[in-house]
Amino acid sequence: MMTFFRFQTALCLVLFLILAPQAHGKIFRNAYVSFELPEENWNCNLEQTEWICRSTQTASSREAIIILTAKELGPTDSFDAYLKHLGSSQQTAFKGSQPTHKSKVVYPPKQVQVNDQTWIDGLHLASEVPNYYTRYLATIKDKIAVLVTLSAHHKHYPKYSKDFFKTVQSLRVIATKNLLAQPEMGPLRPAGETLGGNLSSVIPNDMLMDQSDLGLGNDKSNQTKKMIIGLAVILAAIGGYLLFKGKKT
Repeated sequence: MMTFFRFQTALCLVLFLILAPQAHGKIFRNAYVSFELPEENWNCNLEQTEWICRSTQTASSREAIIILTAKELGPTDSFDAYLKHLGSSQQTAFKGSQPTHKSKVVYPPKQVQVNDQTWIDGLHLASEVPNYYTRYLATIKDKIAVLVTLSAHHKHYPKYSKDFFKTVQSLRVIATKNLLAQPEMGPLRPAGETLGGNLSSVIPNDMLMDQSDLGLGNDKSNQTKKMIIGLAVILAAIGGYLLFKGKKT
């Protein structure tokens, strides 16, 4: 009976987090994309050709991260290719660790519309960072391909699922058609590379360290957290579907 009550409580909490009206947050903008950051204390910094966004608070900086990158359109870039790639487990060699690991597909990729732009949207576990869920959004516009990844440690995914949902809904591709003729507006990866193929190399080292300090709690607590995480993922997907459907009608 107590477990059922906790389940109901968790369900109501997740529904409230998803459906409750929220204030607008800080907007990040670069040469090709803009979106709402999860919290005011988040900042984005350029690392080579990737933008790394996460909290500036030491206590929460390891809980979640957003990475975005873009490249010139090449032979490996198409919506069908992105669907196929994200639809299967990925063989990943985490930075500084051996051997390689296989990610788990949490929900298969699908094609969605966000602010009149088509994206391929999928969710994996342990694809970029061990024990982290990573949501992938990939798109093509004119002559560039864009990838946005939103990752959170599985313990903290319920905390960030609401913010990630808002971030995705605010996502806009703002690249101009002559972006390639303005290299100072970049930087972009070259056409011959694979979109997102280098992300693991820019994961901050502190996120790959011992994660015991993030805490996993006891077994009963873990079960509740897993239930909340599952509800958050499912309800976020349902909410997104209903929103997109409503926009079309």
